[in-house]
Amino acid sequence: MMAIYGPLQLILQVVWFFIIAHVIMSWLINFQILNLHQQMVAQIWYGLNRILEPIYRPIRNVLPDLGGIDLAPLVALLVVISLQSYILPSIFGFI
Repeated sequence: MMAIYGPLQLILQVVWFFIIAHVIMSWLINFQILNLHQQMVAQIWYGLNRILEPIYRPIRNVLPDLGGIDLAPLVALLVVISLQSYILPSIFGFI
């Protein structure tokens, strides 16, 4: 069972890191601290968007339209945290 539990935890930790990096980067871009005209910034930004958009899209379809506020990263973080804390340990019998 640990052969499955360990990699799942690692994947969830990487997804958590990508979501946090995406949120912080979006703030920095919106406050014009980072500029998408810089090649490295644009590559990281578009890479994170390509990785996280398949996760965000189904969440955005369920959430109501709130104008300029995107709650999909928050919901995705809550799902990742709940998977890490409650669901995976109970499935693998660690609770």
